[in-house]
Amino acid sequence: MTELFDYYRPSLAVRGIERRFPARRVFCVGWNYLDHIKEMDRKRVPQPPVFMKPADALLPDGGEIPFPAQTRNLHHEVELVVALQGGGLNIPAEEALGHVYGYGVGIDLTRRDLQEKARKGGEPWETSKSFDYSAPVSTLRRASGTGHPAKGRIWLAVNGEVRQEADLEDMIRKPAELIAQISLFFELKPGDVIFTGTPAGVGPVKPGDHVTAGVERVGDVHIKVGRPRS
Repeated sequence: MTELFDYYRPSLAVRGIERRFPARRVFCVGWNYLDHIKEMDRKRVPQPPVFMKPADALLPDGGEIPFPAQTRNLHHEVELVVALQGGGLNIPAEEALGHVYGYGVGIDLTRRDLQEKARKGGEPWETSKSFDYSAPVSTLRRASGTGHPAKGRIWLAVNGEVRQEADLEDMIRKPAELIAQISLFFELKPGDVIFTGTPAGVGPVKPGDHVTAGVERVGDVHIKVGRPRS
C-alpha cells in the first residue's frame, strides 16, 4: 500500500529546463468560442462559466488515459492553457499577463452524456469534467521566451483526421480577461493553471484512438485512449 506521504504533487514539464512547474489548481472556462457555443446549441453569456478539475487530473504529453467509467460518449476539447507564476484578488486585465509563467496545449476531456444529464437536471459538472486523467497538457513554454500568444492556429486531430481547427483570436474572452474574471472569485496563486475554452468540432473518442492537439508557437500534446479499467 502506498504510504500517505509518498503521494506526489502534480506538475508539468517545462521546455528547456529540468525543473517542473508545480501545479496547484486547475480552472476551466466554458463557452469561450462563438462557433462552439453554436454547435452546442447554447446562448452566449456575459462571462464564460468557470469550473475546476483536480490538479492530479493533469496528464503529461505522451500519456495513455483509460477510457473512463460510467460514460459512452467521451469527447475531446482542445484548449490553450495558461500557467501562472503570480496572482492575487481583483487583478486588472491590463496587469494580468504579468502573472503568467507560460503556456501549453490542453485537452479538456468530457463525459458528454453525463454533462448533458447534469445540465438538464441543474446539477454540478464534476462527474462529467473532473474525473481522473481528464486534463492532458503539453510541455509548457515560458512566456519570457515566446511572449503572449494572441493569435495562431489551434487544432486537434484523432487518428490523423483534423476535427477542431480555429484561431486563438477567435476567443471571446482573451487570457488576460479570463485571469481578471477568475480573480474576482478566487485569490489566484503561483501554480494555478487555466484552460481557456475550446472551439467548434468537439466529438467522441474511443479506446485505441490516438489524439494529437496543438497551438501555433506553443506546442502540441499527444495521448492515446486506452481500454476501461476493470
